[in-house]
Parts: sequence; structure tokens; C-alpha cells
Amino acid sequence: MRVFSPANLFSLLALVLLVPTVTLGQGTKTDYERAATLPELTRGKVFRDRIEPHWFDDNRQMWYKVRTGPREHEFILVNVEGRRRSPAFDHQRLAKALEEKEIAASPDRLPIENLDFDPAGKYVDLAIAGRWWRCDLKSYGLSPRPSGAPTSGAASGGLRPWEGDPRASQETGEETTVTFINRTSSPIELFWLDLDGKRQSYGRLRPGQEYQQHTFAGHVWLVTDAQSRPLGVKVAEETDATVEIRGKAPPERQTSPTADAAAQSAKQRRRPPRQESSARSPDGRWEAFLKDHNVYVRDATGTEFGLSHDGTADDEYGGRFYWSPDSRKLLAVRTTHCEERKVYFVESSPRDQVQPKLHSHTYVKPGDPLPIDRPQLFDLQTKKPVPIDHSLYETPWSIDDYRWTADSTGFTFVFNQRGHQVLRLLAVDAATGSVRAIIEERSPTFIDYSGKYFLHYLDATDELIWMSERDGWNHLYLYDAKRGRVKNQITKGPWVVRSVDRVDEAKRQIWFRAGGIHPEQDPYYIHYCRVNFDGSGLTVLTAGDGTHKIDFSPDGKTFIDTYSRVDMPPAIELRRVADGSLVYPLEQGTLDLLLHSGWQRPERFVAKGRDGTTDIYGVIFRPTNFDPKKRYPVIEDIYAGPQDSFVPKSFHNFFPQQALAELGFIVVKIDGMGTSNRSKKFHDVCWKNLADSGLPDRILWILAAAARYPYMDLDRVGIYGGSAGGQSATAAVMTHGDFYKAAVADCGCHDNRMDKIWWNEQWMGWPVGPQYRANSNVTLAPGLKGKLLLIVGEMDTNVDPASTMQVVDALVRADKDFELLVVPGSNHGAAESPYGRRRRADFFVRNLLGVEPRRVIAPAR
Repeated sequence: MRVFSPANLFSLLALVLLVPTVTLGQGTKTDYERAATLPELTRGKVFRDRIEPHWFDDNRQMWYKVRTGPREHEFILVNVEGRRRSPAFDHQRLAKALEEKEIAASPDRLPIENLDFDPAGKYVDLAIAGRWWRCDLKSYGLSPRPSGAPTSGAASGGLRPWEGDPRASQETGEETTVTFINRTSSPIELFWLDLDGKRQSYGRLRPGQEYQQHTFAGHVWLVTDAQSRPLGVKVAEETDATVEIRGKAPPERQTSPTADAAAQSAKQRRRPPRQESSARSPDGRWEAFLKDHNVYVRDATGTEFGLSHDGTADDEYGGRFYWSPDSRKLLAVRTTHCEERKVYFVESSPRDQVQPKLHSHTYVKPGDPLPIDRPQLFDLQTKKPVPIDHSLYETPWSIDDYRWTADSTGFTFVFNQRGHQVLRLLAVDAATGSVRAIIEERSPTFIDYSGKYFLHYLDATDELIWMSERDGWNHLYLYDAKRGRVKNQITKGPWVVRSVDRVDEAKRQIWFRAGGIHPEQDPYYIHYCRVNFDGSGLTVLTAGDGTHKIDFSPDGKTFIDTYSRVDMPPAIELRRVADGSLVYPLEQGTLDLLLHSGWQRPERFVAKGRDGTTDIYGVIFRPTNFDPKKRYPVIEDIYAGPQDSFVPKSFHNFFPQQALAELGFIVVKIDGMGTSNRSKKFHDVCWKNLADSGLPDRILWILAAAARYPYMDLDRVGIYGGSAGGQSATAAVMTHGDFYKAAVADCGCHDNRMDKIWWNEQWMGWPVGPQYRANSNVTLAPGLKGKLLLIVGEMDTNVDPASTMQVVDALVRADKDFELLVVPGSNHGAAESPYGRRRRADFFVRNLLGVEPRRVIAPAR
């Protein structure tokens, strides 16, 4: 990575601007054809990049299968205590033994589906085509495995059986890969279940065919047989995975308690578990229920009595009940309702009728009134309410995480004040109703409650673990729960805790993920760490220069560490949990075949931001026919949502930006100031300032890259994005139109008053003030320069489609030229449909390359 500062840019830029423009054949039919086939061209050309460990011999040994070529593989045996990695057996001799049994095999294509090793190394059992064989590892004699022989190896992973109705993909997390292998005797079909739950076919797999699918964590994939009957589902996770389809879903692989705990903690990283609501009292004597909007209780005989009498339809006691452990007190949640906003839109072209349809859905926007929850406490002995002082939790955004103390003397809850500048953990005395703050978090800007919240109770010691950015970085603190004061800061330094994986109360240790903990590396790379509650014993378990994912051995003593970068395929190592020390390097992904295809390695690039000191990180994508002697327009793929960071960090053989680059562009992706996962100061740039979108940092970054690479033509810079990225792309040509010459904005939340409440009030503040209007693309519309294509789906339930149309209205009133594409029937992300992607590409080819797109025309049917 190269770092440039603003100070040395201008002289270098002068050289860039002196380079003459070269006429290119970009945007041709050949370019379009190559872009369309790029995912297939690059698929399956990276090897030794993933393994699935199978542990045995009391976790002293493991074996795995690794791909070594397009259809080749080998089996590896690892001895942990002996620090040895070797072939699991003599592949040549085993292939010969299989051939003698009339089983087609070659040393690098052994048809083994599963293995069971004798821990002493005398034999290995092989599963081939559903039949088990035993191979003597001295003579390589092959015979049927004895019936009733014990097994030690873990079964290969498979699809989980489908439970209930198919569900839509609801989350788009990190980029990842799922490899599907058809082990059935018939064709199968692969579907992505889109954001509406609709099946989007990704083709069929022949028997025995293997297919590597690029996807995102949280995306749902359905596999069916040739008759469209579901065989199973795979929900993509952060870690690359391989699933085998065998006609029916196999039972899930058993995991150890350690692995189960790790898996469970991964699901709970964002928000730890809260106490569950229950109508039945702990001693089984009472059952709470609602009648006429009030709280009633009945005993085992059916005798009932009311605890409240003032509930109404508009101010009712809801169905959430929290009993004290001694069953003497009941906490109920009362809700004051308000009128909720409805958003209406017309489906112009429904598939089941000629006439349009009117649709509506509940959609709360910034500044709208909210239902208000508040706790209500009742004493079962007096059958009366216990008044609670509400002065510390007025004007709530939310009140949740109700939790009784083990001795029933009180309960706690978390109060998030509307505006997200005050967050309190409050304790209520059950006898008096008095309320005190155990923790109070305040910020003059915002508290990132949705992305940086962690609370863990340590009941045995009356302590708490709390996450906070109060020192300027996201860290963990140990609290005295009784006194409500910090005992010590657990983690500290110019780096951030990204998430907590596990709290080991017995050892008083926290296992967590960190960013920036290796100062010489990209601060967005994920590393795994462990620290004691008192802040001592900080152990960074991972070391390699890249972003990491780990998989613990069943006994929790070692782990598989897989790390990669956009420019480096995965490296896989075996390390010790005790100190993170290396046991043995296992694999290093190979790129020879991928590079031979013409694939261009993405380049990490770093330049200084607007303050002249802060490093801004991004990636450069080039076409496969890249020629440094030519000149290329530059296109930025932007998403500047403050909830996360978005530049890819891990390796993939195909990035979507590469398909656009293939048409004759340099495509870049950058994380500017205002995005998350850096310091609080870095993040705060977005506060009441979403139109900024980090654009000053992004422009400086592109200038620095062009100073280094004169083939980047800064007279032809474009930008595109969707949702919050659509807002940013539009703002770019309205506020920085001298730099960005063309923009495509998909389903943009162009006016933060028009978008969903939680996302916008968190960054833009509450009450709604003049900052909302100042940041609106409706307000900024008269400043439009250059070319703009607005895309919107008429059925968008994520961002009100009227937000785009109000920008259209403002542009018309300002007498500005622009293009508009409304996609009938489409929901959020219309530009990511095949038609939308093609129109976006055509727009840039036409307006940056200056040629009419010569795309491939599909034959008429």
C-alpha cells in the first residue's frame, strides 16, 4: 500500500493532467461479453484456500481435504503435538488399490467422501459412493470395513433440512463464498431468495458438479431437485463454507461444548441475551394475563384478580411480563400508543391483473411520534402497584433489556433517550420504586447504540462489562454494579473492539475481535484477542497481515486461523489458544490459474484525508485487458452509511466492481470520514452532516491515486451507489460537480426526513432541525453539474420511493437535465437487477467513454 498526503499532490497532479487522452475501443461488444462472463471466468481458479478440519484422537490429530486444482485434491493429516503436516496416506498406492477393486481413481482425484483414521495410524476407513472400506496403511490392502466398527471422523458438512416456509434474505453482511457440491444422481437447481423472498435461479448443477457462489453473509440459498422440491437451505455466514447435497439433508454435525458456545456467541455479538418475558411465575403459583387492557393474575384454582385498572386501548398494559425470582412481584410493560405513519405506493403493472394496485405499509420517519414503553411494578402481596420514579427515563427512544436481580430486591433496564445522546442502565428498587443510574453514557454527537452496544452481567461479583467510546475509541469497561462506578478500563489504546465473542466468567477473561490492534496493518482488519477483566494479559491470537476468521478445535486448545486480503488469497495456519503461537502453517492459497485468466489483482491504496494526517483506505479495480499506456475514466462505488465500513478486506476471486471495470474503467471503493470502525472523531464527521459522505477525503484519495497512476483520467470521474450510497452519489454531482462528472443513484434516501426513523435520527439528530433540510438532495438540486441517472423501484419498502421523486421535482423546478428510470414492481435495489446493472453500465459508457454502448443483445423469444 502506498500513502500520499495532500501536500505532495499538486505537483504530481500537474504531471497527470499533461498526459494526452488516448482514444480507446472501450465499451465495445467484446468488452460487454467479457464483463458478463467474468464471474464464470474467475470461478473455481483459486486452490488451497479453504479447509474443513476433522478432529480425532482426542483432538491431537486432524485431517482435511484441500483442492489443489480444478478437479484435483489431496488429503492432509496434521499431528498437533508432533507439529507435523503430511499427506494423510500414500495417494499413489491408495489409487492403485482402489483400481484393483474396480473403483475409478487417480492419485489426485481420489473419490473419497469421508475418512475415519485409526489414531495409531495402522489403518484408515474410507467412504466411497456410500460404502465403507478399510485400508491397511502398511500393505495398502483394501477390504470392506468390519460391521460395527467405531467411527471417529466427523461427517462432511451438508445442507440443513428446510424448516417452515422459505424466508427472504434479510441481511447483507460481509462478502463470502459458498461452494455447492451435487452428490446426488440427478440435477439440482440453486436459488437465491431475494429481499422479497422470491426465488432467483442461479442455474443447475449436474451430478458430481461443484459450484462456487459469491454471496454475502445473511443471504439465503435454496437447493431444489429437478422437480423444484426443496432439498435444503444454506444461510451464508461470514466464513466461507462448502455444502454437499446428497438427496436428503444429513444430520447436523455434532460439535463440542466449546464450539457450541463459540457459535452461540457469534450470533449474540451485537446484543447479548436479555431476560425472557414469561406469564408463569417462577414458583408456578401464578399466571399473569391481560383483560380489557389491564394486568390480571390467576392462581392454580382459577381464582383471578386485577393488579391494574387504568389501562385503555391507547394506553395499555402489553403482554410482556417479568416475574421476580421469588414470585412476589411482577413487572409489566405499559405502552402509550400513537398514530403510526403509513406510506402508500401504486404497483403500476401487477402480474395477476390489468389494473394497478394500491399498497401501504407502516413506516415511521424522523420526527414522527413513537409509542412509549414504561415499566410498571406490582406487589402480589398487597395487590397494588409500586410507583416508580420516571425522571431518569423521560422521552425514550427505547426501554428494554429488563432484568431482575437474583435476590428479587430490584430490576434493571436500559434506557435509550430519543436523539441517541444519552444511554443509561437504570436500577429500580423493588420495595420503594426509586431509580438510580448504574451507568450513564452521554455524547455531544451520537451514541452508536445499534452497532457498538455490549452489556454483560456478572451476578456472582456484582459487576458489569460495558462497551463505550468515551475515550475516543470503542472499548470495554468493568463496572461495580452496586456503586455504579468504573472499576477499570479493560481494553485501551488507539484501536477498537469490533465485537465480543465470549465472556469466560470462571477465568475472568473476554474473547473479542479488534480492529487496528496491529498498528502496521490496515485498521479495518479483524484480529482475535483475549484479555483479563482487569485489563491485564492482553493476548492477540492472530498475527498475519490480513483480516482473520478462526475455527476452534473441539477441545478449545488450538484453532484454525484463515486470513486474507483483497490482493492475497487465504493463508491457513494452526495456532495455540494459550498464546496465539504458531503450531504449523497449513495452506497458502494459489492464484496461478486465476492470474492466467487475465484477472487483475485488486490494489490496496492509502492516502491522507482532509486533515492531512488521517489515513484513508480504499481499493483499486482494473480490467483484465488493462494497459497502463492507455487512459481510463475513474468510477467510484460509494456507500458512506455511518453504520459500518464498506471497503472489502478479504479475498474473493470476483468482486462486482470488476465487471464494471471490464468495460474500460478504473473502479475504486473508499471508506471516507464519517463511516464506522475507526476512532470516534473519525465517525463523528457524519453527525448532522450526511451530505458530506466523506467526499472531501474520497476526492483527495482519488487525486493521490491518479498522481501515482497517470492512466487514471480525472477529467472523467463518475460515481454510483444505492440507498445511502444513492444519496451520496447524487450529492457528489450536486456539491462536487467540478470533480464528479457523472452519477448513478439507485433508490437513494435523498432526504433524511423521508427515510426510516432509526437510521436517520441516529446520525442526523432529534428533534428534526434545519440540518435535515440543509443535507437534503432536494435542497442541493440547483447545484447539479454533469450527468445524473436516478433509478428507483416503484415498490421500494426500504426507502420511500417518493424520496427520489421529490428530487426529480426539485431538478425539474431548477431546470436541470437528468435521466430517470422507474422500475415497475421492483423493491429496494432496482439497479442491482440485471436490467438495472446494464442501464448503469450503459450510462457510464455513454457519458464517460463517449461511445454508444455496443452491448450484447439477447435474441428475441
